Amino acid sequence: MSNFKSDSHKAMRAIQSMRLPLSLPLSLPLSLPASLSLSCAVLFLAACTVGPNYKGAPDVAPHTLQQNAFQRTPAQGVSTAPGVAQWWKELNDPVLNQLIETALANNPDIKVSEARLRQSRAGLAQQQDNLLPKLSLSGTAIRTQRPNSLNSLGQAFGSSTGSGPLQYYTAGFDASWEIDLFGGTRRAVEAATADAQAAQANLADAHVSLAAEVAQAYINLRAQQQRNVITRQSATYEQQILTLTQQRLSQGVASEADVERAVTQVGTTRASIAPIAADVSESLDRLAVLCGKEPGDLDAILTNVAPLPLVPETVAIGNPADLLQHRPDIRSAERNLVAMNAQIGEKEADYFPKVTLYGALGFSASTPGHLVRAANRNWLGVPYLSWDLFDFGRTRATVRSARAQLDEAQANYQKTVLGALSDADTALSRYGHQRENVVQLMDVETSANRSLSLVEQRYRGGTASLIDMLDVQRTQLSAQQNTLNGQAQLVQDFVAIQKSLGLGWE
Repeated sequence: MSNFKSDSHKAMRAIQSMRLPLSLPLSLPLSLPASLSLSCAVLFLAACTVGPNYKGAPDVAPHTLQQNAFQRTPAQGVSTAPGVAQWWKELNDPVLNQLIETALANNPDIKVSEARLRQSRAGLAQQQDNLLPKLSLSGTAIRTQRPNSLNSLGQAFGSSTGSGPLQYYTAGFDASWEIDLFGGTRRAVEAATADAQAAQANLADAHVSLAAEVAQAYINLRAQQQRNVITRQSATYEQQILTLTQQRLSQGVASEADVERAVTQVGTTRASIAPIAADVSESLDRLAVLCGKEPGDLDAILTNVAPLPLVPETVAIGNPADLLQHRPDIRSAERNLVAMNAQIGEKEADYFPKVTLYGALGFSASTPGHLVRAANRNWLGVPYLSWDLFDFGRTRATVRSARAQLDEAQANYQKTVLGALSDADTALSRYGHQRENVVQLMDVETSANRSLSLVEQRYRGGTASLIDMLDVQRTQLSAQQNTLNGQAQLVQDFVAIQKSLGLGWE
């Protein structure tokens, strides 16, 4: 086999170097001794395949893989345990679980990816069928009436054909098989198999993206709903402060500037309510569309205000090697490498001759009952050799194109891996810093709660005014809203980690 490959490469180089001003495809039917020789050669060459064998994806980011850890791993809140495929269940929110399951079952993008997967598998089946013989059946039944003039002429010359209609019946079987001597068809099957596997990885990638999109939209909705409640409550406090300030102005203990400041604050807060309500409606409609439903269909289960999902105490992130295995886009890029590599061999097979075995068996008779008699049988068997020996560099050009496509696939693979590692590092870094930010925001809210409690005590003791207490309540609501925003961002960063790790499919 090694000698054959060496000889085949020499033959290719010789063919590539030819510069003859003619194109001479060889198409020869073979004699019986040549057929026997060809059959022996077929047995030897059937297992030979031209073109490079796939040796695996190129090494990308070896330093990160050797460290066995992400560069931006937070000091706390994460573990190197493998990530969980259905990561959303760790948020302990039944409504979110229901939404993601509905989306995975009904989203149009998922259906598009599923249809493309079926197309790829059908293409693979077609390529596999090319390895097998082709058989066709044919049959005719002819009945025709001759003109009277021909009948008279036949009788004049003593013909005994008679004047009745003519009948003619045929049945035939044709078979052909292009022997895959140099593996061109097998390389095509290899490429189609890799394409189908890439389509399956693309479907998994659609699952990953969709689960993350639904979770992000749901988190936005819950944060917007709570922000709407806090803003309205803050507007109520500010309206009370405005009323008291106006009363104090009438008593001469407040200035008009104090009243105008209170009016401005009330107007600013009330003006922010409408955009928040619009954001809520947009999130409701987005979730409905992601779930494959009409806008408004999910309002019944989502309109009521509910708390944000809580991130788990520890997030399992695995390691970079796990990421390379789990990220569907990396798997798709690697399968594309296999397909492009196989296409080189598919094109190189055109350098060599092609042999097709052709056979036909037919019967013909004037009556159906005599159709299958041995005397009415005809058959044909032909081994057929064709070789586009001189094509003025066309095959060489297609091979070069295939090699360039492989180079492009390798560059895309490298880009995909580096992008995936960057996504993971960015998400982990943001998550770690956001955890620290949330802790600080919660400390501020705790301080604001204590301040409110102290002012309430002073108000009940008569040493603080109602305006003082309302002002502290407004400050406490502001701290509460800041904490809400920080917690919402923390959950979003948790989702970003899961997406960057390629989780969300099984």
